[in-house]
Amino acid sequence: MEQHRTRPPAQGTRRDPPPLPPQAGREAGREPGRKQPRPAGGPGRAGAPRSGGPRPAPAGRRPAPPPERKARTERTARTARRMPNPRLTGLGGGLFSGVLMFGIGCLDQLLFGASLTVYSVLFLPVCLLTALWVRGGDLLSAPVVVPIAFAVGLLPMSGGGNGIGARLMGLVTALATQVGWLYAGTLVAGAAILARGLRRAAARRHNTPHS
Repeated sequence: MEQHRTRPPAQGTRRDPPPLPPQAGREAGREPGRKQPRPAGGPGRAGAPRSGGPRPAPAGRRPAPPPERKARTERTARTARRMPNPRLTGLGGGLFSGVLMFGIGCLDQLLFGASLTVYSVLFLPVCLLTALWVRGGDLLSAPVVVPIAFAVGLLPMSGGGNGIGARLMGLVTALATQVGWLYAGTLVAGAAILARGLRRAAARRHNTPHS
């Protein structure tokens, strides 16, 4: 009769090996001498921008101006709007300059004893204002009306007698002696008109309304 072989009973209970810590498990999974690849986009990748760093401004877009500069620009624009900016026709520009120069001539006669130098110096800002305040359609009238206004203002200053002929001779004499100032005032008006004309042409090219 065949006898079955039996295993001897195990001495004691079988114990499982203790689990390895996570760090030890990762180190055990690595092969010796081989570097583990780093994740794409991580902090160690060369040239990759960090999420917390400042982003570059998009090309073609200018940064917004600071608040102080913007407030200063708005104040300047409000001041310019408050300044007088009339628009005179050609006839209105002639009346404005003629009346103003006649008043200057009367004041010069009373205060300075008909000083032609004072009168001629004050003629320059009158020419500039006339050229700046005439409307765009009558720009060429400013260099024409300012010499007439210069002659009108000399009427209360031209002495030499009570007759009309004597006053006309005094007027011609004053015009002859102050012809340099007359040309200077006309040149100032012409330069202002030229600058306004160029500005209007540039605004017309950019399709922006300008008066």
